[in-house]
Amino acid sequence: MDKNAIKKYAIWARRELIDRVTKRAAVFGVSKEDVGDPNADSMNGHLLSDAEKRQRQALIRRIEEKGYEQVMEEVAYTWFNRFAALRFMEVNGYLPTHIRVFTDDEGRFRPQILSEAIHLDLDGLNKPKVYQLKDSNQEEELFKYLLIVQCNALNGILPGMFQKIEDYTELLLPDYLLREGSVIEQMVTLIPEDDWKDQVQIIGWLYQYYNTEPKDKVFADLKKNIKISKEHIPAATQLFTPDWIVHYMVENSLGRLWLEGHPNNELKSEWKYYLDEAEQEPDVQAQLAEIRKQYAALKPEEILTIDPCAGSGHILCVLFDVLVRIYEDYGYTAREAAASIVQNNLWGLDIDDRAAQLAYFAVMMKARQYDRRFFTREVQPHVYAIQESNGIHRDHLHYLGRGMSDIERNNAVNQMNTLLDEFIDAKEYGSILQPGEYDWALLSRFVADTTPEQQVTFDESGVEATQAQLRLMIAQGQALAQKYHAVVTNPPYRGISDVEPPLQNYVQRNYPDSSSDLSTVFMERCLHMTASTGFISMINIPVWMTLGCYAALRRTVLENSAVINMLDLGRGMFGSDFGTVSFTLMKAALLDYTSMYKRFYERKVEVETEESKHGKFWNGARNYYAQQRSYSQLPGNLFSYASASSLTRLFAYPKKLNDYATVFEGLKTRDKDRFLRLWFETGSAKWKEYAKGGAFRRWYGNTDYVVNWGDNGDEIRTFKKSSGANFRHYFKPTITYTAMTMSSFTGRYIDNQLFGGGGGGITNSNLIHYLLGFVNSCVFNLLISSMKSTVNFEVGQIGSIPVITENVDVVESKVNECVQLSRNDWDSFETSWDFKEHPLIRWSRCLGDATSIGATIQYYYGRRMPVSCPLELCYLLWQGECNKRFEELKANEEELNRIFIDIYGLQDELTPDVDDKDVTVRKADLSRDIRSLISYAVGCMVGRYSLDKPGLAFAGGAWDASQYVTYPADKDGILPITDDEYFADDIVTMFVNWLKTVYGADTLEENLRFISDALGGKGSPREVIRNYFLNDFYKDHLKVYQKRPIYWLFDSGKKNGFKALVYMHRYQPDTIARVRTDYVHEMQSRYRTAIADVEQRLNDASTSERVKLTKRLNALQAQADELRQYEEKIHHLADQMIAIDLDDGVKVNYAKFADVLATIK
Repeated sequence: MDKNAIKKYAIWARRELIDRVTKRAAVFGVSKEDVGDPNADSMNGHLLSDAEKRQRQALIRRIEEKGYEQVMEEVAYTWFNRFAALRFMEVNGYLPTHIRVFTDDEGRFRPQILSEAIHLDLDGLNKPKVYQLKDSNQEEELFKYLLIVQCNALNGILPGMFQKIEDYTELLLPDYLLREGSVIEQMVTLIPEDDWKDQVQIIGWLYQYYNTEPKDKVFADLKKNIKISKEHIPAATQLFTPDWIVHYMVENSLGRLWLEGHPNNELKSEWKYYLDEAEQEPDVQAQLAEIRKQYAALKPEEILTIDPCAGSGHILCVLFDVLVRIYEDYGYTAREAAASIVQNNLWGLDIDDRAAQLAYFAVMMKARQYDRRFFTREVQPHVYAIQESNGIHRDHLHYLGRGMSDIERNNAVNQMNTLLDEFIDAKEYGSILQPGEYDWALLSRFVADTTPEQQVTFDESGVEATQAQLRLMIAQGQALAQKYHAVVTNPPYRGISDVEPPLQNYVQRNYPDSSSDLSTVFMERCLHMTASTGFISMINIPVWMTLGCYAALRRTVLENSAVINMLDLGRGMFGSDFGTVSFTLMKAALLDYTSMYKRFYERKVEVETEESKHGKFWNGARNYYAQQRSYSQLPGNLFSYASASSLTRLFAYPKKLNDYATVFEGLKTRDKDRFLRLWFETGSAKWKEYAKGGAFRRWYGNTDYVVNWGDNGDEIRTFKKSSGANFRHYFKPTITYTAMTMSSFTGRYIDNQLFGGGGGGITNSNLIHYLLGFVNSCVFNLLISSMKSTVNFEVGQIGSIPVITENVDVVESKVNECVQLSRNDWDSFETSWDFKEHPLIRWSRCLGDATSIGATIQYYYGRRMPVSCPLELCYLLWQGECNKRFEELKANEEELNRIFIDIYGLQDELTPDVDDKDVTVRKADLSRDIRSLISYAVGCMVGRYSLDKPGLAFAGGAWDASQYVTYPADKDGILPITDDEYFADDIVTMFVNWLKTVYGADTLEENLRFISDALGGKGSPREVIRNYFLNDFYKDHLKVYQKRPIYWLFDSGKKNGFKALVYMHRYQPDTIARVRTDYVHEMQSRYRTAIADVEQRLNDASTSERVKLTKRLNALQAQADELRQYEEKIHHLADQMIAIDLDDGVKVNYAKFADVLATIK
């Protein structure tokens, strides 16, 4: 099956159909802006027929009810579904007429229905109209007419797919369907005919891919904090389930139900994904034997199955296939089984009308596959789209139940009103609704019970339509209320925080144990839907097995069901997801049951394709066995099947982390704008280092912040909202960690600091280095992950981890090495407060010692390396240094893992290997490191750094020019960035001089070339570097400095009329006045001169030269105009002589000059 072709077609077809439907609506005077007069007799010069008037009025009513865009979307997908259904039926020979609608017998886009039009035998076909259209060569109109008649004719056998087309959908049937490039022609051309013979696959993939763009929009809206409305839940949560997973679920639930009561090895061998039961203890075998007596008593027609999230019907179709084999095993033929399955065994529900329509069609086609005469048997599937009761006319209940006794009728009316109350806004909730107890037989009789006198008034009163709606309410209510022998589904996956408040509130009120995600809510709902000793099989997110927020759900599962088996599939089943499990539960309390688990990955972080996982089902997945009782002995009933016995043993160990250290959340300021700064923003001693979590990093680092601790923290101590300010263990050796993360636990060493915010601390310990090694080990990660609550590492959980102290000296020695390696890496970048100099500068100081350099290169690379310039040599040395540090840290981490695995006796559960991406020191990166070198050079130009002094040379206070001998800093800390060399302190000129100073004049051009190649871009090295300063330097600066720039960009606008960098710490009240007089005015003068020069040259220019000169003149004039407006803004600020306080931070100070500075994005 060509999924790419299907995807390409479905995405395009949705756009095309919406466009065509919209254009048809416009023909009848209906647009997004105006729907026109509903009672109009003509529109755009076209006299409306009575049918068209009715259809147009219905269209307008629908738009007023649901909105224009929603109705256009609905009509488009209705025709998409119908086209797909007709195509499937014609390819498979299921059309009652056996005449193709879209192609000829050879599969070409030549509709057979046109050539056979006069011979067609279709209900409702107007032969004179056919002759008239044929004689007048109105082939397009004839095709549309025949298409509508064919759809109406199919209504008799497939009413759930082909509703009578007498409403606005007929009115909006797109034009030009016979043209090349139409939706139908592309469907025939792009999707091979053979693909239409695999019913489940083609329907499922068409539905999924049709929803691609709506799904993308929902996710984009979520980033803007726009919640998912009920109309968009289907698109946001729809995923087509791989066929083998569906077979696994159905064969191990419905199939198991039958085989355990009716053993048949031949039948079992047909079900490739059926997993044999794990070996059980004698008492469990006895319990199972009693349960299987119930299964043995079941007849095929008594088995009830449901998919409550049916989607396009994939699971329903596989349930159908397995049910057919069950019937055959019992003595029925497949033909005899088909109608009984539809009538007695199979139910499907979905929140989405489109999906339910396709699922209905899939079941009907599956029945037709087994029974050629099925369409004549007048049997319809129990497949429903959940409908709301909001629009039902309750006053029509007065006309129903007239033949019943008063007591019966009053009871029925009361029950019906209660049922209608339960289905108000039902599309918000879908199948998680749980109807109360009703007398369904009574309600059915009530709705059906009318007298002839009432029937006379049906057309006038609309009672007949209400009757149909009430029948649907009863049908979906019964489907939601009854208990099933097998519940099989792939539920929607969506965090409850992403949906709108009504659904959030309903879930939290009715499903508190599973309310974090819709998928886990459905897990609980499926348990409710399942009969005692029945089976639930589903796909779900794996976090329900371990996260603290699901502890109550796990307890419910343990107390009410047994895990028969599980596929722990890892990441990649549905793209780069967060992992997937598929499992089968029996609804029976069997605490001593031994479950079987198949794990499809070595490491949770691995992302493998669905296809590769499929291959591992038989060979490659690792099998585990665990008794359910072991989970109840773990904290929070953790489902840690791979290490349940080991975890039980370890958590019984008496010594916990709390016995060796204090675990504390730390200081929470509750007002970060007031109390927190990034360290490089500030200018006084009252700010103290503050570790607050941060990115995934072990051993050392993430020390970016400072906290206002003036007067020993008095201000923050007296701030009522803050917490943790009085903790006595600050400023001691501490392990700080990131509390809120999806990643593994990572500990980092700090000393003489505070901690808190997004990170906590482990402190007050004589074993701080030993504990640091432990918390960064795979052993600790196993233990803490088994009890992690949501995305947070909680203090109580950390403190309860068992600690075994052995080989302390060896561990602490390795940990000290790890800390130093990580610290060396962290301090190599200028955002560290212990940064001394750029590593490419540090290595440049060794260039004079050729012997030492040669030995170092040999040590790092094992051979001589060709270089083009000193800067490249420095980079190679830095790269070697990084690689060496990386490998040493990785080796140390793996050795620590080995030690702790041995200490904790987890050799069977864990390996010491550390993935490269989990080693948290950086390797060299040419583009990043050259950009950081340029940033360091700018720091030297403005005086932040000096080539004569390690670390910061100036970050506020009194300026001392004597610190800058080797390379003098700019006199005013203002660096103009322009598209040409207009100033003596032009930033590119200064950078070239700096490079010459550091690496020498002889190799200047080679070094410039090396830099420009690393930056990328066209032109000479100086042009590339200038373009970088003009366009990208500030973006990089904002990224590195976390949108708190210390070099402020004065920027006139998009034309690059004027730009200049100003070092924030050298800002003075007269700085803006100097920018204006020394640079802006000078630049204006330069533009006037340049414009006059170009205008003069235009007088004598040739034609080709005039084109270039005119372009240049237009650019200069645009820049000059932009700069003129900018000068007015900067003049206004210059006159104010604004002072700044560095302690206010960048956010406050930058805002004072927002009109003349570049926007922080």
